[in-house]
Amino acid sequence: MSENQDPLFQPFSLGDLTLPNRLVMAPLTRNRAAEREVPGPLAATYYAQRAGAGLLISEGSQISREGQGYLSTPGIYSPEQVAGWRKVTDAVHKAGGRIFIQLWHVGRVSHVSLQENGAAPVGPSALRANTKTFLSSGFADVSEPRALDLSEIPRILRDYEAAARNAKEAGFDGVELHGANGYLLDQFMKDGSNKRHDAYGGSIENRARLTVEAVEAVLKVWDKSRVGIRLSPAPVNDAADSDPQALFSHVVERLDGLGIGFIHMIEGATQGDRNAVPVDYAGLRRSFRGAYIANNGYDHAMASEAVASGRADLVAFGRLYIANPDLAERFRLNAPLNAPDRATFYGGGAEGYTDYPSLGQAA
Repeated sequence: MSENQDPLFQPFSLGDLTLPNRLVMAPLTRNRAAEREVPGPLAATYYAQRAGAGLLISEGSQISREGQGYLSTPGIYSPEQVAGWRKVTDAVHKAGGRIFIQLWHVGRVSHVSLQENGAAPVGPSALRANTKTFLSSGFADVSEPRALDLSEIPRILRDYEAAARNAKEAGFDGVELHGANGYLLDQFMKDGSNKRHDAYGGSIENRARLTVEAVEAVLKVWDKSRVGIRLSPAPVNDAADSDPQALFSHVVERLDGLGIGFIHMIEGATQGDRNAVPVDYAGLRRSFRGAYIANNGYDHAMASEAVASGRADLVAFGRLYIANPDLAERFRLNAPLNAPDRATFYGGGAEGYTDYPSLGQAA
């Protein structure tokens, strides 16, 4: 298929932002932030190398100290972090790219060693997740959480709004809320992790309330078209729902009503079975008037077909973008791809981060 025929290389309008192609770099945790969770100089190089994507979405960046769940992940709540991210966005824009930040609160998927004064992580309910986090000693079980008090919810929402303001100050083109993968918003949405009996628990409407309110908080800062959210109906990090179709039909309907720019859908189990839960992703896509970003296990041919058929507007790639900074160019030329090195995914320095060769360097 020639470039002119390949739908992945048709431009796309996300509100007033024109994306030159339909490739999205998915948010990817790399655990390379410097002291005080500030993005370091290598991050600017890493993202600028990948600026050929239609849109870059940054690694998850915690909206508060409480929101951190893994060692050396960047934040977006301090002046030093804003300054660090500004160097990243400047480098991406200089390279001709567009970048959104992913706003992250991990909820219960954390460890007391990462929390202020060794506090317990927070979640919708006092249920420990059967999952791991990444610490200086390597992967370890997450800690027992405490349930957020109803009086604390406004504080969480203020943190989302403040992080959205910081993202604007840092020069990002927009924001994506992390509503997926068993982190705080997902924990509240799914009945396997949310056992509350107040306005944020029980019914689907109540469980979706925090997600809707977090989006509304961010919309106080950003134009609707510059706001998106990532969702994952399948169980991740021990957060599962008894009726994901009903839950996510409601959630997508509410998000559509808010008029946001996109939903970024992890279709099936992350890096696994695309049919892990009985969810009609095509139906969710049809019920949302904004852009639909498809994610999970796509290759070039699958992505082109998804866009050509209208099942997706854009397609996000994760591991392929780790290993191929010029993925768009490689797809354009049907060139061979670098293989990702799993041993260097989390933590470390330039190796496995900024040293994957582009086509020109390989030649």
